[in-house]
Amino acid sequence: MIFLSFFSDLFNYEFMLRALIAGLIIGVLAPLIGSVVVVRRLSFIADTLGHFALVGISASLLLTSLGIKFISSEPLFLGIFFSVIGGLLIELFRRSYKNYKEISMVIVISLGTALSAIFFSRAKATGSIYTYLFGSILTVNNYYLYAIIITAALVGLLFILFGRQIIAVSFDETSAKFLGINVNYFQIIFMVTLSVVVSVMLESAGVLLISSMMIIPVAAGMKLGWSFKSTFIIAVVFSELSVFFGLWLAYSLKIPSGAAIVSINIFILLVVSVVKQLVRKRQAFKLNRPKQ
Repeated sequence: MIFLSFFSDLFNYEFMLRALIAGLIIGVLAPLIGSVVVVRRLSFIADTLGHFALVGISASLLLTSLGIKFISSEPLFLGIFFSVIGGLLIELFRRSYKNYKEISMVIVISLGTALSAIFFSRAKATGSIYTYLFGSILTVNNYYLYAIIITAALVGLLFILFGRQIIAVSFDETSAKFLGINVNYFQIIFMVTLSVVVSVMLESAGVLLISSMMIIPVAAGMKLGWSFKSTFIIAVVFSELSVFFGLWLAYSLKIPSGAAIVSINIFILLVVSVVKQLVRKRQAFKLNRPKQ
């Protein structure tokens, strides 16, 4: 009954349908970017950029409390602006610490957290901070839905035109240079793209969960995939299932939608891991069983 009620409300209430559309788009967008992030061994970079995007959100709230408008009352613009700055800073520090590239993310996330705390402490109205921390796709308005659609279209076009180069650079920079690919150029392109995607997903996924929505479906897909393409397709399937059943769980239990989606993601990963382990043991048993 609860499931039927949820399914009917999806089409009876505009905010539910809007959340479903946004979720389904993110269900493709997050694994697409996440697949490249995993290949580049930068699984924590989404968290880092999310914290720096939060600087823009907090700065927007501060400016609003002071009666100053930056382009628009929506904090998305400043979120994207600061997230891109954070991405470029990461790339700068990665080149400075070639043998210790992970230091770059610690430096940027620390700076982002410090600046966010300062701006939030000076802002008068911080009521929306919970949404930006934990995410609530059910509260996504038309403005953010259009932003998600436009971002997904641009990212899709980018991968259609330059997907091979981006993936080649991600797998092996040396081989990419040998093939004549401008490695620095495509690294910056991907970093800016990732920064924009993180900013746009911030309200629906939240700073603390955004990395999970990008990485966990890919981690589950890696258990079953046999190539980059197959892993991506499987990750998208798992991601879409997580969005749909996560929304249902949030609707039924009245819990944050971002947390519900991530919980379903983790559940799928655990099921896939256990089933694959059982299959391996069964295959090993058949191979080692003495012939009669």
